Amino acid sequence: MSREFVVTQDSIIGGIGESERRLFQGIFSSVIEILEPVDEATADPLEALVGWDQEISAPEDPALRRLLPDGVAENPEEALELRRLTERSVRQSKVGALRAASLMFDSEELRLSLAQAELLARALNDVRLVLAERLNLHSAEAVELLTEQLVEPAEAGEADSETNSEAESEEDVLGVIFRFASALHGALVHAMLRLRQTQQSDEHLGSSGREDEE
Repeated sequence: MSREFVVTQDSIIGGIGESERRLFQGIFSSVIEILEPVDEATADPLEALVGWDQEISAPEDPALRRLLPDGVAENPEEALELRRLTERSVRQSKVGALRAASLMFDSEELRLSLAQAELLARALNDVRLVLAERLNLHSAEAVELLTEQLVEPAEAGEADSETNSEAESEEDVLGVIFRFASALHGALVHAMLRLRQTQQSDEHLGSSGREDEE
């Protein structure tokens, strides 16, 4: 964030630098590619209309499985049935939020309504899920360890091979992006809570004023 989120009576205002905006727009696009079915253009029109996917199966990509988890635990048949009924709409909803978030990042200043902030928070959370899977982060302890490792100064070892250095560099970059996305998501959620409180307070004052007039 170039500027912290500021909450007004009806919006959340913040700023983010151009390089960060372009980075996240690229990531939003990558997550959209993960979510969009390859055969979407050839889908049966009736199935598309009712949102039913007869041939659907659990995703093989672990990142996609994290975005689209089973809705019923410990019952594969019921989980698959629920997936046939809901997965298409869930994918579309997530893709819609990611595209909306990408458009928000066209501007350096973010001026968000509560509804827009909710879409951006959903998109950022999906980005975090994909990055967490790519980084093998499957617990709060793993996330905390990653954060500690990123905070510690990097100690370059001259004996490291070039291949290892490249692999570590790629993982470090993903780790930094994950941390930034998490911080942005957390700040946004906090701002949303403050905006809700402000709006609820205004509604309470408005209703109290009407009661006094009566």
